[in-house]
Amino acid sequence: MRGVTHDDAPLLADLMPWSVAPPRLGRGWPAGPDGASLKARWDALLKADGPDRETLFEPTRSRTAHTAVGQLPGQSSGTEKLIRASGPCPEPVRVLYAPFDEQWLIPDHRLIDTARPELWRVADEQQVFVVETPSETDGPQLLATSRLPLLRPGRVRPLYRRPGGAEPNVVPGLTDHLGTRLGTAVRAPDVLAWIMATVRRDLTVPLTEDPELWSRGVELGHRLLWLMRRDGDRPKLPGGRRPYVRAPLPSRPLTLDYDRDEETLLLDEGRISPVPPEAWDFEAAGVRVLEQWFAARTAEPGPGTLSAIRPTTWPQAWTSELLELITVLALLAELRPQQRDLTVTSPITAAELHKAAVLPVPEPARRPASVLDHHEEGPEGQFALI
Repeated sequence: MRGVTHDDAPLLADLMPWSVAPPRLGRGWPAGPDGASLKARWDALLKADGPDRETLFEPTRSRTAHTAVGQLPGQSSGTEKLIRASGPCPEPVRVLYAPFDEQWLIPDHRLIDTARPELWRVADEQQVFVVETPSETDGPQLLATSRLPLLRPGRVRPLYRRPGGAEPNVVPGLTDHLGTRLGTAVRAPDVLAWIMATVRRDLTVPLTEDPELWSRGVELGHRLLWLMRRDGDRPKLPGGRRPYVRAPLPSRPLTLDYDRDEETLLLDEGRISPVPPEAWDFEAAGVRVLEQWFAARTAEPGPGTLSAIRPTTWPQAWTSELLELITVLALLAELRPQQRDLTVTSPITAAELHKAAVLPVPEPARRPASVLDHHEEGPEGQFALI
């Protein structure tokens, strides 16, 4: 399932044709793992005047404190130039900052170099964002999230082209063709589930007309989606395998290590166990997930920067997030053998999709849909005309 093949399997880019490059912040301080710190950073920025505010802002060619931009869709931040801004911090929102790492972001267009408004327009509780995370290891080739993703450099493919779960981002005619070949109704979320379970390193997706195999792959894919999105009930490992804090974590841990024999995660003198090796070794985009997650909360920021405003002690919420992350990674690792065992028989090839006029993809399907059902405030309080 994981290797590069030449069996005429269709491309992910043809099955989910609308994609967007990920947002690019341009500066680190508007995002972070602690929402309260972001509000304190905003307050520190607004207390500074003139050149000091500009310096703290960390200007780039795309954004300075004098840049005029409109609101982000669905957000209520101000639109006056940041050099004159006053008032409270826009309420931070949850984003997927790195693989399996949900953090907070100040949703203000003035703070973000390239915000990708087309993604914000379709971000709601029904949306699923699929993010390409190509890897040469056993790590996932795709991640799925309910949060706006900030991961780079892979493309972002929303499941829906409009808010409210309307107009699936699936090549027109695919669900009908699959339904005819499989003899059962096929919905867009099922197509996504199949993609998550079977996508290959070259981002091709083998399809099948075998109903039993399709059902097994879709069930597996929905399990992957549930674990990655972490919606609804919290995932749990069976009793006896659930990770617990065995020795209290220090107020500010500086090092992270792993005792493979004891299956214990070491945060200075703090101890969490059991942590299966598969969770510790889990990589995404070529990086060990647990190490990246820990570094994002402990790396020393530059002095005199807004990023230096952060918790002085390790919040309890981070411990809870870490225990859940260990659980998710362990459960995902358990599904890998099932993914490898999904050998596609009775394939539906790209050539067949061409013959059925599902492919090539119609050009409008590669472009964003028109979703403006309300006004969006432009720079300096003007309404945007889009």
